[in-house]
Formats: sequence, C-alpha cells, structure tokens
Amino acid sequence: MKVAELLVKCLENEGVEYIFGVPGEENIDLMDALLGSKIEFIVTRHETSAAFMAGTYGKLTGKPGVCLATLGPGATNLLTGVANANMDHCPLIAITGQAGMNRQHKISHQYYDLVDIYEPVTKWNAQIKTAEIVPEIVRKAYQVAGQEKPGATHIDLPEDIAGMEVDAEPLLITGHAIPQSDEKVIQEAAALINDAKYPLILAGDGITRAQATDLFRKFVKETQIPVVHSFMGKGSLSWKENLSLMTAGISGKDHITCGFERSDLIICIGFDMAETPPRNWNPDGATKILHIDTEEAEIDSCYPVALNVVGNIKENIEELSKVVSHKERDLDWVSTIRTQILDEFEHYKQDDGFPIKPQKIISDLRDVLGDRDIAISDVGAHKMWMARMYHTAEPNTCLISNGLASMGVAVPGAIGAKMALPDRNVVAVCGDGAFQMTGAELETAVRLNLPIVILLWRDDGYGLIEWHQMKKFERASHISFGNPDFVQLAKSYGFEAMKIEKTKELKPTLEQAIAMNKPVLIDCPVDYSENMKLTEKLKNINC
Repeated sequence: MKVAELLVKCLENEGVEYIFGVPGEENIDLMDALLGSKIEFIVTRHETSAAFMAGTYGKLTGKPGVCLATLGPGATNLLTGVANANMDHCPLIAITGQAGMNRQHKISHQYYDLVDIYEPVTKWNAQIKTAEIVPEIVRKAYQVAGQEKPGATHIDLPEDIAGMEVDAEPLLITGHAIPQSDEKVIQEAAALINDAKYPLILAGDGITRAQATDLFRKFVKETQIPVVHSFMGKGSLSWKENLSLMTAGISGKDHITCGFERSDLIICIGFDMAETPPRNWNPDGATKILHIDTEEAEIDSCYPVALNVVGNIKENIEELSKVVSHKERDLDWVSTIRTQILDEFEHYKQDDGFPIKPQKIISDLRDVLGDRDIAISDVGAHKMWMARMYHTAEPNTCLISNGLASMGVAVPGAIGAKMALPDRNVVAVCGDGAFQMTGAELETAVRLNLPIVILLWRDDGYGLIEWHQMKKFERASHISFGNPDFVQLAKSYGFEAMKIEKTKELKPTLEQAIAMNKPVLIDCPVDYSENMKLTEKLKNINC
C-alpha cells in the first residue's frame, strides 16, 4: 500500500472517527486514501476552525481529535487552533501536508519547516521521513496527545513520501496508567488539611479529565471543604450544593476574593496555572498551597506549594478521603458569599432593560438549558459574564477556553461538541467580533445537519478590550466596527435566524430555537455599559 494508505489504516486502528480539515495539493494522496476509509472527513471552511472542532471533540470524548491542513498557509492557519488545544489540554493530532524531501533543502514554494514551527505549541511532533516509520509515528502521536496532561501532537507528511509503497501494519495499542502518590505523601497531605481551620478547594479541569467527579463530590461532602472553580473546572461540584462558591478567574476583586482571603490552605486539585494566574487570588503568596495533580506545580511566587501530591487524581482523592478528618467546620462565611453571588444572579431575572443586560441574557439561557446541555463561550466580554454567572451542575457543560483563549472558538467548537455528544443541546455563546472570525462554519453546520444554536451578543465592537481600556484610561480606542445583517447572513447559509427586539422575547426565542432541532442563530443586542458598573461594584466589596 501507499504510505498515505498506511497512515489512514493506523488512524483507523486508533479508533479515529473524524478528521476535520481543508484539503490541499500536497496531501492529495492522503485525501484519496480516505475515500475507502470508515473515517469521515469533515471539510471545514478554514483550517483554524478545523483545529477548534478537533480540540473540542477531543476534550469531550477524551480521545484525540484529528485535524488536517496542507503545507504553507494551510499549516500556519491550523497552528492557532492547535496551540489553543495544547494550552487547554485538549487531546489533538494535527496532520500537515509538506513539500517533497527533494526541495526541503532550499527556498521553495510554500515551504517552511513545520516541525520547527509547531514545536512550541505541541507536546511532540515529527516528520515522516521514511515509509516504514508510519506506524511508530502515529502510535506515538496518539499516545502522547492523550496522556496526562493531554495536548496536541503533530505529524508532517511530505508529498513524495505519501505516495511511496510500503509494507507495514499498525502497532498494537498499549494502555497507560498513572500511578498514585505514595502513602507517606497522602498522610502529609491529610495532616495539612486537618490542621487547616479554613481550607478552600480550587477545582480545575484535571478533575474532569481524570473522571474523578463522583469521588471528588464525595470527598467534599465528607470533609465539608468549600469549593471554588476555575473557568475550565466549572461543574466539578454542582452550583446547587451549599459548599459551591461558583467560579473564580476574573482579574481584580470579586465575591470569592473574600473566600481566598479567609482561607489558610488552598487545595488546588487538577488545576493548571494557564486557567487563572495565582496573582489574581493569592497576590502576596501568603496562603500556602496543597497541589494535587498529575504533574508537579509550576514555580510561581504567588503559588507557595507546601506539598505536591503527584499522580492519579482519582486514586489520590480516594486515598485522601480515608485519612482526612470528617469534622464540623465554620461555614457561615461560605453561606454569606453564596448569598451574595446568587442574589446578584436572581436580581436580573425580571430585568426588562433593552439592549439586554449580560446578566439577564445568562439568566434566560440558564433557565432554558438542562443540567447536561452544553454552552460554549467564545472569547470576549461575554466570556467574563458567562464565567461569573452561568452556573453549572455538571462538568464540561460550560466550555470556556482560558489557556490560549482564542477568539472564534465557539461556532466551530459547537460543531465539534455536537458531533461528540449528539444527544445534548449545544449553544455557542459568542460576540459579534469573535463570530465573524469563524462564522463561515455556519455552512459546515448546515451541511452536516447539526442542530446547534448560536446566541450572538451584538455590541458592534470589541467589548472586552473596551472594558480594559476604560478601566485603565477611562476612554476607548479603536474598538468599533460595522456588522452585517446577521439574520440575513445566517439565512443565506441555511440557518433559521431571529433578531431580539424586546427583552421579553429572549427566553421564548431560546426555547423555540432549541425545539426546532435545526441550526439556529439568535441576534441579541447586549448592553455592555454593565461592564464598568460591575467594575465599580466589585471595588466596593468589603470582606
């Protein structure tokens, strides 16, 4: 068989269902090999979108998503989405076509050394330089991408190698187990927790990746330690539980700041510093950290680690549960903070101001979506509001990219999510700026007949950047732009589309959109004057 055919066979052996991407001249052998494969190739309208889809698919399934581009501009377009997956710890394999080996030694049309370019944004990458190494390359790419902490790998396939004849077979798939910490470390961790008067858990995305949610919730219930979530750890503990202090992550003061200030031990479980920097919640490095993760903590002056508990998160939580004291704790302060957070949420349920306040949009969206439905936030001012106020009962039901945090992730991400979990309702929450970066993927959603809903917050500008400008300079600079008629644009792609004209229309429109079971876009004007009002309000929080 050809090398390209062997590569496809190896991907089939790994259980790959989809490859997202844009074909090109240098990967035509691979595209031809896919014609006889059970792998479905999903043609996207941009390579960055392909990587966003693959990354979201990988995050929700736990299996590496696969994306493909040709050399040169195709590969550099793909790069942003690959970097996004890598920093968010989404398992992903990127495949790029490449110039033939006979012209890589000189300046050549569309040729850059992609192994060098991809090296900083992947866990591992390699070029297929000889035909026989394909099974090893694919096996390693798949294994490394999926291992904790998961991320991106990259395979570069020169066009002349792709067409060579080869006689080889895929390698046997081997399992990989993460050992738990030793008993002495568990005992030391338990002693730290038992000695703390006001311990506080910061729950990160690693809990969900470790499939440790049930054990984590049992641990919290038994130990009565309150929990705050990172943007990406939302849902580790249901927001309905009395020990949930919702989400931390915006820079500056917030209600949860009072919890961090009171705490004498912060227990970070499955937490990665890319999610939210410690300077935001332990600015003086005064509170000691118990770090429970698959890797030792990154060095940070605001993250003073008293002990690293490194290994299998699920097993380490289970062992800790056996030795941590189950005692009564002073939780009045927890109730106070929860009341402040939930009162803010309830306050806007009946608000009828127009354009619609962010708090009201989120309240209506939360009312309409079920506990296991998925909201995917793009990057912009709406992301900060979604992180603070879209409360979750289950993990991976509010997806927020907070590593690379690339604009444009929501629409392609919603496509990847719906393909991964077709039984869930999926809503992409995006601003008008982010939407226009990957909005061409509306055609992809229609072609695949995927019933996703796009809730578009329209303010005709880059709202988050304006928010930062106003906080620092009290004036805005170069953040406004024009918009098309989004309803007509969406309809031209084959979407159903509605425009919100009154606040009271939003909730029934959301309900109608989900009930339609087809691709729908909702154009919703948003009142971002609330941004600076929130900033002023948070300044006055008194712990």
